[in-house]
Amino acid sequence: MFPFQLQVVSIPVKANFRGLKFRELALFEGPAGWSEFSAFTEYNNKESTPWLSASLEAATKPAPKPIRDQIPVNATLPNVKVSEVKQLLAAFAGCTTVKIKINDFISDQDLLVETLKHIPNAKFRLDVNGGWSLAEAVANLKNYEQEFGSLIEYVEQPCIDIADLSILRRSTSIKIAVDESIRKFLGSDLTKLKEVADIAIIKWAPSGGVRSALELIEKIDLPVVISSALDSSVGISHGLSLAAAVPNLYGACGLGTVALLDGDVTSEPLLATSGFMRNRKIIADRVSEFKVAPDRQSWWQDRADVIYEGGLL
Repeated sequence: MFPFQLQVVSIPVKANFRGLKFRELALFEGPAGWSEFSAFTEYNNKESTPWLSASLEAATKPAPKPIRDQIPVNATLPNVKVSEVKQLLAAFAGCTTVKIKINDFISDQDLLVETLKHIPNAKFRLDVNGGWSLAEAVANLKNYEQEFGSLIEYVEQPCIDIADLSILRRSTSIKIAVDESIRKFLGSDLTKLKEVADIAIIKWAPSGGVRSALELIEKIDLPVVISSALDSSVGISHGLSLAAAVPNLYGACGLGTVALLDGDVTSEPLLATSGFMRNRKIIADRVSEFKVAPDRQSWWQDRADVIYEGGLL
């Protein structure tokens, strides 16, 4: 049986992010402080295992020694209507780097145009989540480059196939970042990613925890952006611990996403100020406001028990 009793919450999401209207996640407190198990509900036990391992580490072991005390962060803009852009960006105080979830150039170029109205000096990161074929990637990036040029810092996971990424990298001057190519293939030889990508996107929970992430970062040997998975402030605090310890950090990190939640488990949420965030211990003192129904509580506890007892950790 999992050694901690979970407290499961469901927090409303402000905008369409991964199709979610609520972010469901499980919290518990260990000797090192509060932790979070938040593998998405559609993930199977194998895929959820590193998330549970990360949560156990965070609850029972101190964070590594930081090498920086504040972390630059980017704004995160889901694939929303143009009319929603202003309000969403306002929640990321002082952030001038903006990550935008996009489908293609035709439907989403207006999101960049609208962003520039509110952040005239914005730099963009285009997140595709592996949604393009090679031909689509070449065409879309050509158009984005022609229209926005040096304003685009990188495109994140334009294609899933490694061979496609290799060809694409030779076809565009836009830098390529990889996320799913790391997260979904943790057991493979990730040292080869240097041949197809310029930047690695790393998240503390899918990597198995801060220590595992640091080992992964050393192995991949690319500049790193630390990101999140729509965590509560508890999860974000552990992402910040990782970002504070990474030697080869590449600019702003995707850790300001509490701004996309309509509520939080703490009365002092971790949010960007002047484009930066500082880490601190989080006390989950608002859990009772977002508690789920008993059947969902049981579902999460059973999930953790099965993974823990199955020896997958």
